[in-house]
Amino acid sequence: MAETWSGEFYCVKCKAKREATGEVKVNDKGTRMAKAVCPECGTNLNRILGKA
Repeated sequence: MAETWSGEFYCVKCKAKREATGEVKVNDKGTRMAKAVCPECGTNLNRILGKA
């Protein structure tokens, strides 16, 4: 089961903060990142959460 994170993401295309729910993934450096989709424009959203 994948970990999820709900909260504010910054959309670069809309230039606004959006509430979304995203799946948490760990990158090569061990940093946790939440990835979601903007509810307004459909752009991919990323939020860095910190070390795993």
